[in-house]
Amino acid sequence: MQRRSFALLALILAPMFATSAVAIANGPATPAPTPAANAEAIARGGYLVRFGMCNDCHTPFKMGPKGPGPDMTRALSGHPSDFAVPPPPAMSGPWVMAGLATNTAWAGPWGISFTANLTPDKDTGLGNWTEEMFIMAMRTGRHEGRGRPILPPMPYQFVGSLKDEDLKAVFAYLRSIPAIHNKVPSPIDPPEETKR
Repeated sequence: MQRRSFALLALILAPMFATSAVAIANGPATPAPTPAANAEAIARGGYLVRFGMCNDCHTPFKMGPKGPGPDMTRALSGHPSDFAVPPPPAMSGPWVMAGLATNTAWAGPWGISFTANLTPDKDTGLGNWTEEMFIMAMRTGRHEGRGRPILPPMPYQFVGSLKDEDLKAVFAYLRSIPAIHNKVPSPIDPPEETKR
């Protein structure tokens, strides 16, 4: 009877000892951010997104009573997937860049670039990105921190100069906004004759 009680006690305590051993081996657990800390980061990120004028390019423009302005029903969703882009105008002289009426597509010596969907949509936005990927993208000027170059007019050099905690706050804010499913086209390379 005593042996069975000891065996039962061992079965109950074994998982607790195993968990403690793993915690000791891995070091102290990183506490999850408190709701207040997360709310503070999101608020800071929203402030930085507004100050950095991210909506000016990443939110499609629409015509309003006072002229064109960001369509906040599609906030930060990037170039609209249903907006077909015609060939850009020929540029000469001092004109080296052209922008589409939506303010989400740009043409220049690099070809045609489209502003990204920054919403947390998992298929078409930043939903599958990690905080580290976002920071690396802003620091390196590479998609996901390691992919194709991020093209003009995205001022990644300016955004990438923010402190880590500010970039983390921007990412926290972008994760908090409504997800909008909008597949932005891939960049279009310039014609071969302009590459020479």
